[in-house]
Amino acid sequence: MRSFPGPALAIVDQMRAAALAEPARTIAFQGSPGANSHRAATEARPDMLPLPCFSFEDALEAVKDGRAAQAIIPIENSQHGRVADIHFLLPESGLHIIGEYFMPIHHALMALGSGPFEAAYSHPQALGQSRHYLRARGIVPLSHADTAGAAAYVAERGDPTVAAIAPALAAELYGLQIIEHNVEDSADNMTRFVILASEPLATSALEGKPVMTTFIFEVKNIPAALYKSLGGFATNGVNMTKLESYQQGTSFAATTFYADIIGAPGDPAVDRALEECAFHSKVLRILGSYEQARARG
Repeated sequence: MRSFPGPALAIVDQMRAAALAEPARTIAFQGSPGANSHRAATEARPDMLPLPCFSFEDALEAVKDGRAAQAIIPIENSQHGRVADIHFLLPESGLHIIGEYFMPIHHALMALGSGPFEAAYSHPQALGQSRHYLRARGIVPLSHADTAGAAAYVAERGDPTVAAIAPALAAELYGLQIIEHNVEDSADNMTRFVILASEPLATSALEGKPVMTTFIFEVKNIPAALYKSLGGFATNGVNMTKLESYQQGTSFAATTFYADIIGAPGDPAVDRALEECAFHSKVLRILGSYEQARARG
């Protein structure tokens, strides 16, 4: 917790004290107060207390340790792709996905001075989402742990030649001047968040609702293993909306896939498709079934 920039610490301590008093009503997020994940937490769970955590690992650990009932984590952005390392962190955490939330993302350039600026700090995702804006103005992108933390760091540093890219709320919290709103390169910039808890949702909670299921699987290292593992979804009419691969270990011989499908275990078609996928895989693990926040297709 003490890794936050100085201007953020007082707010972090205040939010942490409130959250620790009621862990059953607490939702952890990664970043300083004012970050996009902070906003997502308050919008997705307005009845819960947001707990700022320095890293994604810290946010997940807060749920595992019982300091928070849930955590909200960004998983992918429409403009800049998946959030780095999240595909490793979710399976390793042992937590279950119980919901998703889609949030439009808008960034502002903020600073102590009015420019020109030599560099701008922000989270790598925000820098990637604003890369054309920065390049056109000759501003060097510099990575920081989170967007609002970058704003707090710029305020703490006191250098008028450096700026931050962060949500507008961060300028208000840390005493910065907004130089320009909406510096993201795409007007329809959107981030998908997942909400995690220690226990999966009960099947009864999903009855009659459009449901997503997220799972990972590692195919056998034989010819056509991926083709065969996916065939059951086609033959059973199960719509797969996401499939991404990533490597585990240093051998580069075993590929793990991260997938989303429409439907949930208990549906005969989904059960048959998952059974066939598991037959052609070394490992298959469901990360969670949860209500769709927006329709696919």
